[in-house]
Amino acid sequence: MAPEMLANTFKSALKDGQQQIGLWLAMADPYSAEICAGSGFDWLLLDGEHSPLDLRTMLAQLQSVAPYPAHAVVRPPIGDPVLIKQMLDIGAQSLLIPMVETPQQAEMLVRATRYPPQGFRGVGAGIARAARWGRLDTYMDHANGEVCLLLQVETRAGLDNLEAIAATEGVDGVFLGAADLSASLGHPGQPQHPEVVDAMEKAIAIILGCGKAPGLLATDEAVATGYLALGARFVAVGVDALLLVKATQDLARRFKGGAPSATTASPY
Repeated sequence: MAPEMLANTFKSALKDGQQQIGLWLAMADPYSAEICAGSGFDWLLLDGEHSPLDLRTMLAQLQSVAPYPAHAVVRPPIGDPVLIKQMLDIGAQSLLIPMVETPQQAEMLVRATRYPPQGFRGVGAGIARAARWGRLDTYMDHANGEVCLLLQVETRAGLDNLEAIAATEGVDGVFLGAADLSASLGHPGQPQHPEVVDAMEKAIAIILGCGKAPGLLATDEAVATGYLALGARFVAVGVDALLLVKATQDLARRFKGGAPSATTASPY
């Protein structure tokens, strides 16, 4: 068993079938991340794909979230083994990799997150925050088992290979990207198009059938609740930037007049 400091409670919760409610962080700011970390969510997504988040600001966000129960899940801009190595070394334990389309990609990403002989992650724990700069002398004994690898399927090609991707050993969950998926299926900007919804619902069943955790982002409460009822296990129900947009617009409207702001739709 891994020491308490290394135990990935988010991974354990998914494995036990517990539903985890999260918040998407797109503001790339450690101060706002800390505010959100204390709000009661199970997990927070640090978005390095569609925000100005870089390795330094990601480190600052990880440090600001660390004292709180919310678990940080990091999304790199691409499934690059070099970036993955750096993110694991600065202390990320759970990664959400975008645009995965084949089981070969899935297998490579599993290996990129594991030390040899199970993978090819570079060994630098002695100078890494993840191992407290060598102070956690059992880090390498437990690191492989505590990585939570989530792969994002968001294209027609990914859907075609979904079962093989989800069944890949070492993959903990599959995140369904409704925005990109709607575009790939010919319905850009329509994540609630019947064809997209049907694909999402079938995908959730396939992922569960492989014994893995399905996940998604849905900022509409009814949509999120519906997918949770179908068995989605990690669901982000809001985006920090969009919540700020709506709250500030509504506040200005109350004092300056005008129509209420519509619920801001998620870009995902």
